[in-house]
Amino acid sequence: CCSSWNESNYKAAEKLLVEKRKRLFWMPCVVDNITLMLEDFVNKLQIYGDTVANGRRIASYMYSRSSLIALLHHFAKGKDLVKPGVTKFATCYLTLKGLYDKKGAWEKMFSSKQWKSSFFAGTTGGKVAKSIVMGDKFWKSIMVCLKGANPLIKLLHLVSSDTKPAIGFIYEEMKQAKVKIQ
Repeated sequence: CCSSWNESNYKAAEKLLVEKRKRLFWMPCVVDNITLMLEDFVNKLQIYGDTVANGRRIASYMYSRSSLIALLHHFAKGKDLVKPGVTKFATCYLTLKGLYDKKGAWEKMFSSKQWKSSFFAGTTGGKVAKSIVMGDKFWKSIMVCLKGANPLIKLLHLVSSDTKPAIGFIYEEMKQAKVKIQ
């Protein structure tokens, strides 16, 4: 796949090859294009930008403190929140899904005696994290974001797998993803 620093080199090579080889087809990197679409959601749609920022804020706050990780694991029955994705922006959405899947655990944790008696409950970061988690707006926003991003994330996993080449089915899958997003 191409990266931004050498994308112009790839395009120049494409032009030369296509001029010389008339039966050569050029296909842009699907992973890069899907990643750009996921990034555009975050950068151009306020609900996505705000929701991803709040998700990062909560995850960063919790995962930078080992005692809070232990407390969350207690309420989430040992399950982790953060799941790595194929790309940075896929990881953002997988983190939102992880937050949403453990909504009940988050609410129990922030309502618990353990939280209320902890040092973190009185900190600015703790208060911000609690107010985000305990509000309905955040959870509704996650659902909106996941509904729009999931077709692209599924497609990203499909084209990133080594099981079968993407070229044969990518255009049909992209059309279906577009319909689902609309």
